[in-house]
Amino acid sequence: MSRSRSRSYSSGYPRYVPVAERQAKAERAARKLAKGGRELAPVVIEGRTIAKTFWGQAWCRNLESYSDYANRLPRGRTYARNGSVLDLRIGPGLVEAIVAGSRATPYKVKIEIAPLPAARWTAIRAACAGRIGSLVELLTGELSSGVMEVVSRKGQGLFPSPPEIDLRCSCPDWATMCKHVAAALYGVGARLDQEPALLFTLRGVDPSELLEEAITQTTASTAPTSAPILDSGDLSSIFGIDLALEGEPMEEEPSIAEPPPKPRARRPRAVKAASKKPAKKKPIETAEPEALPPKAQRLLEIIRAEPGQRSPALCRQLDASGSTVAKYVKLLRDRGLVRFVGARSSGGYVADEG
Repeated sequence: MSRSRSRSYSSGYPRYVPVAERQAKAERAARKLAKGGRELAPVVIEGRTIAKTFWGQAWCRNLESYSDYANRLPRGRTYARNGSVLDLRIGPGLVEAIVAGSRATPYKVKIEIAPLPAARWTAIRAACAGRIGSLVELLTGELSSGVMEVVSRKGQGLFPSPPEIDLRCSCPDWATMCKHVAAALYGVGARLDQEPALLFTLRGVDPSELLEEAITQTTASTAPTSAPILDSGDLSSIFGIDLALEGEPMEEEPSIAEPPPKPRARRPRAVKAASKKPAKKKPIETAEPEALPPKAQRLLEIIRAEPGQRSPALCRQLDASGSTVAKYVKLLRDRGLVRFVGARSSGGYVADEG
């Protein structure tokens, strides 16, 4: 009887699938999808650490801070590490993934994330103003502890909370978050290691606005309010002279008798006749500006054709990641070909004739 109970108890749970078998099944499913003409963007994790940079780690910590997800996240971590996330796409407000499971046909995962509320984005920009030096610094996570705390603050930063996330999977699991959805969410953390600008795309905001806000506030705070006043000590050090204060007599320096001027010697006629004509100046050679990379040239054409676009729209038209667009925008701005107009809700990138 005890054996019968044991069989009945154990039969209520799915068979344990070893890691090697799960990985082999995922590889077979990926090959099948590739043969069908689908171009895959799998999540590849080396070792056990899913995320290694600030943005990826902050995303994973945010997920793990909510009790709603506590029971399903461990299985999702295992699936992500084993290569079960065969395809992962991140766009404005949407994450789509294909995740291999226990069945031969992989499951389709769809995660919708609400746009960042405008009031929260305004508060983040104001709190970070003046603390971020460049877009490269922002996207590589080389930020001060104050900025890191602002952008990753639970419920008030850039990362979504459970009410802002809608989870769906084609698997038969009845739970709100199944292990396939959890694997896709961890896959987002791994992907942010490579392309941190995708977080801003996902939340529907433009990272360059953080810099524009900083520039606006810095310009306002450094505007001159009155003419600077220099004391006599300042003027003395600048011009190398001694200035007498009001009411004090100027000290007269002792006069030195100047020697009589020497008579000018006449130049011999032979020397005058042999004087050389002034040499012609060689024209200064100016280096021609280096040609733009093809993607930078294409980005310039897009901005010229439709001024006022921001980074998410440029990413879609250029079919490139946010970090790639940021790199080429910086190149165009350094060349004087593009500038940003408007630091808040209006404006965007416009082209100048460089």
